[in-house]
Amino acid sequence: MKNNLFVRKSLAMGVHLFTATGAIWGLLALIAVFHHEWRQAILWMILAMLVDGFDGMLARWAKVKTYAAHIDGELLDNILDYLNYVVVPALFLLEADFLPAGWRWIGAFAILLTSAYQFTQVDAKTDESNDYFFKGFPSYWNVMVLYMLVMQLNPWLNLAFLLTFNLLVFIPIKWIYPTRTPHLRRLTLIFSYIYGFVGIWGVLQYPNVPSWVVWSSFLYVGYYAILSLWPRKPAEMVAG
Repeated sequence: MKNNLFVRKSLAMGVHLFTATGAIWGLLALIAVFHHEWRQAILWMILAMLVDGFDGMLARWAKVKTYAAHIDGELLDNILDYLNYVVVPALFLLEADFLPAGWRWIGAFAILLTSAYQFTQVDAKTDESNDYFFKGFPSYWNVMVLYMLVMQLNPWLNLAFLLTFNLLVFIPIKWIYPTRTPHLRRLTLIFSYIYGFVGIWGVLQYPNVPSWVVWSSFLYVGYYAILSLWPRKPAEMVAG
């Protein structure tokens, strides 16, 4: 019995350690961005996203709230998400030619401040009726800068997107949490994994990312936006 408990506690702590590696990938991404080593930055950013994508499922499987209750996994996750989803992209905005001259610092400061607000709302991730949505635009700034890097759009268009997403942080729209929102969760996970695997393969080809990868990825973006904005009844959210 004692051996079994030791194993369960070890597994639970191992999951927390796995989550904590996100700090390493974030630091390496910052160094790569600072040196304009874009391919290396992409690699570390992807590793950080993979850790974030799987640690929640591992945590529930290992029952970390039972066997490693002295560690606040949600706080750890939020700290690392702010690093990898906000701080790394902010440096990207400063070091790359994504925004018009004179707007780089403003863009970086904007996502740092609006994300600080988004992360610290007590209901940033809703739990009402167990629907598990993000309230306000989630801080997907790492995904945004990867699109900017790959697509090489006009800097003023990038700025327009950036400002729009910053404003959406303050609008209390519920955006789906792909791994937890019950409504159409199975379909969302299938689309999310396809989007993730194809997208990862695509951006790792940088600077020769196939155009079909970029444009087909917007099918998922459209699905995500429509599912988030589509009116739902409480019964639908729980039943999905």
